[in-house]
Amino acid sequence: MSRNFSDTGNKKEHVKITSEQKPGFLERLSETSGGMLIGLATFAMSFYILFTNEGRALKTATSLDEGLSLVVPLDNIQSVLQENDHKLVHLSGTLRTSKPLYDPSYGLSLRAVKLKRHVEMYQWVEHEESKDYEENGELKKETRYSYNTEWKSEVVNSRNFDREIGHKNPSAMAVESFTAVAPDVQVGSFFLSKGLIEKIDNFKQMSLSKLEDPHADVIRSGDYFFHSENPRRPEVGDLRVSFFYSGLSGDSSHLGPADTVTIIARQRGDHLVSYKTKSGDALEILYPDELSAEEVFQKEHASNSMKTWGLRGAGWLAMFVGINLMMRIFYTLVDWFPVVRELVNIGLKAFAFCLATSLSLLTIAVGWFFYRPLWAILIGLLAVVPIVIARSRVPPKKQQ
Repeated sequence: MSRNFSDTGNKKEHVKITSEQKPGFLERLSETSGGMLIGLATFAMSFYILFTNEGRALKTATSLDEGLSLVVPLDNIQSVLQENDHKLVHLSGTLRTSKPLYDPSYGLSLRAVKLKRHVEMYQWVEHEESKDYEENGELKKETRYSYNTEWKSEVVNSRNFDREIGHKNPSAMAVESFTAVAPDVQVGSFFLSKGLIEKIDNFKQMSLSKLEDPHADVIRSGDYFFHSENPRRPEVGDLRVSFFYSGLSGDSSHLGPADTVTIIARQRGDHLVSYKTKSGDALEILYPDELSAEEVFQKEHASNSMKTWGLRGAGWLAMFVGINLMMRIFYTLVDWFPVVRELVNIGLKAFAFCLATSLSLLTIAVGWFFYRPLWAILIGLLAVVPIVIARSRVPPKKQQ
């Protein structure tokens, strides 16, 4: 492989052109064989995704219906009733923590469930755009590299750049990001489990307008602390720090009143923990704002439905890609004849689309058969439709 370089005249941008001989028939056939193995693995994985997804969806829906039929609303969250012990309960109330969260490095204190310090560094970032073309019997690839300075929360390794000279980044940040979490979180007289606390993640950026500069080498500008000599004209290696909070738990905060949450979980003494349904799923639900039990389970059903359709789409796509890769060898065999190649390509994709659709529906039907046989039969019949449509488009002489 040969390489040619050309510069645009701007030190922050350059173009590289690489070329190689057009691969022969045997070489391309070998590459296609490797793709067929990948396609076979993808094809097999699609069945697993589609089949297990249906069982998961029905199991989750059954667990949610069970939860709604058993949930006990708590009218008074300030007292713990032993009669509700080990039952699935529903309650709403404001968050409360035992003490504020601190970041002594910046003199910041806040009553909240979580306080996140977000650190970004001003760094060089490489962008590339490529295009392939054929010239004089060779395959060529033109790649345009450009370099810009941006704020990034992760260290960008400039050693991986195509041209590091003039675009070198520091290897580490002097200040690290972290998230402080309150050890004890309550709603009324009930302590939240670690799983419920993890669900409090609706972070909002904290205003720093009322805070002073914590150190002589730190400058506050807007809602950021800058480790920079001039925040308006930062240099590579400068830092900026912002803060985010989730779950306000104090009425005295200038950010507003304590946040209200709605919880559905198992009562265990004065703790709220995970509830295991007969189907085997765990119910440990938390939503912001005050919601009824019916509204919570409606949201959970909607979330389950969205996840189910997302995995169905992913399973179908994996099957479509797998079939395409396995049949790629037919495209390779006619690659030397452009007109035939394009016709074969269109035909293979249409065949892969119909086959993936039919097999996906059939797999979903098998997944439903153990739970709802009638629906499974209807979906199975629907799986035949793409094949019937495909056959109907074939001329009568070819069918004979």
